Amino acid sequence: MPVLDSQHDALALQSRLNSFQGLVIACYCAAWCDTCAKYRPEFNALAQRWPQHVFVWIDIEENPELLGDEDVENFPTVLVQGASGNLFYGPMLPYISHLDRFISHTDDTTPVIDSGPALLHTLLVPAA
Repeated sequence: MPVLDSQHDALALQSRLNSFQGLVIACYCAAWCDTCAKYRPEFNALAQRWPQHVFVWIDIEENPELLGDEDVENFPTVLVQGASGNLFYGPMLPYISHLDRFISHTDDTTPVIDSGPALLHTLLVPAA
């Protein structure tokens, strides 16, 4: 499954999230960030390895509403959400193996954390 871009794939993203019950893995970045530009192809490849999950690329300057009241201080910042809430939110070193390892160890016993944005499907503004 390809990575959904929150800016260019908003309708597909909204549709997918409204009917999805698995993991949502979002990467918060910025177009001007060189680290993000290097990380994005690896993030895309990881999405191909884990087609059962929804991967989302969010440019924080184009879609700040998808952060809620949270801030991003370092790039990339990653959000992993399950049906019951956030499982991880924070900066991650730009080594895709770290995210891959986290995903592979995530299951029904992974605790929900209190930090991070609300569930992404609740933050999406319906298209007019």
